[in-house]
Amino acid sequence: MTNLTGFFTPWIIYAGITLLHLFLPGRRVTGYVRDSQTGELLKYRLNGIPVLIISIGLWFLLGFLGWVSYDWLYRIRWYSLAGASTLGLIFSFAIVIPYPSTGKPWIADLFFGRLENPPSGKRQIDAKIWLYLIGAVMLQLNVLSFVAHYYLVYGEIAPGVLLCGSMLTFFIWDYLIFEKVHLYTYDFFAERVGLKLGWGCLTFYPYFYLIALWSGIDLQNSHVPTWLLFCFVLTFLLGWILSRGANMQKYFFKTQPAKPFFGIKPQIISEGNMTLLVNGFWGFSRHLNYLGEILMGLAITLSIGYPGRLWGWLYPLYYVLLLVPRQMDDDKRCSTRYGNLWKIYTQKVKYRIIPYLY
Repeated sequence: MTNLTGFFTPWIIYAGITLLHLFLPGRRVTGYVRDSQTGELLKYRLNGIPVLIISIGLWFLLGFLGWVSYDWLYRIRWYSLAGASTLGLIFSFAIVIPYPSTGKPWIADLFFGRLENPPSGKRQIDAKIWLYLIGAVMLQLNVLSFVAHYYLVYGEIAPGVLLCGSMLTFFIWDYLIFEKVHLYTYDFFAERVGLKLGWGCLTFYPYFYLIALWSGIDLQNSHVPTWLLFCFVLTFLLGWILSRGANMQKYFFKTQPAKPFFGIKPQIISEGNMTLLVNGFWGFSRHLNYLGEILMGLAITLSIGYPGRLWGWLYPLYYVLLLVPRQMDDDKRCSTRYGNLWKIYTQKVKYRIIPYLY
């Protein structure tokens, strides 16, 4: 019975998150992407933080009342992963198969998707917003459950476990607080919805992003020195500053082109109606935000205190394998779109991700 209940637990949670997203009040925000048919800028309904707060409240209430143990998601983690994976596959096939081919092999269409912006009744629920919200909330519930399990077993929360869980929680809250900023990122203007995004957000995001915490949650306190934990915090904060700073600077430039960002007056190169930002975060490298995400992933993995558990290193490695090809693809897309202006930009900003190295 536990197997079956565990398998369908993510289905129930995802349904609950969907209902909260649909019925809780939300902001209507105009994004960067245009409707392929009308040419109008798409509008999105955003309420990630209220959904997250109520979801956490329900988790706490169920545990407080004793209806579901605080560490339930840890105890059924493998069955839950199987259920989320099955649902992710069903969604991915359903969002790809009925629609016209892009002209690429069907396996490529299945993985990358065919639709950039799947239709949703009067756009009350945008597919990409919904997918990222599901992934973020489920990841948070998993983090809370895993940390709760550690406490229930050992009667304390080891500093490394607490720091790892706190970093992941910060990462989740940061994403949803700046939900509208991400409407201007690669995922929204360049990616289609297929297995990569569908299964990725319903399964990979809420379970794999947990892998560093997962790798050490069954071990006793690693007794990482306080000074070293402090270094991990600094590494994480540096990564966050680079990632969030670059995304925010780009967001302000797209929405208020003449407005300085934290005292950084935008410098641009222009050719006709096209302009590119060439200073601040975007003057150090073309994708400094990617370096920030890699640094945050590195800090999260180190914080748990068991670097010998090699599978925990899959988390920062994943960022490298994801973001380096994305950088190459984005550079090709920008070269096609901006032409000679992009050549001028790459002469001014020579480094792709890591200043002075790559």
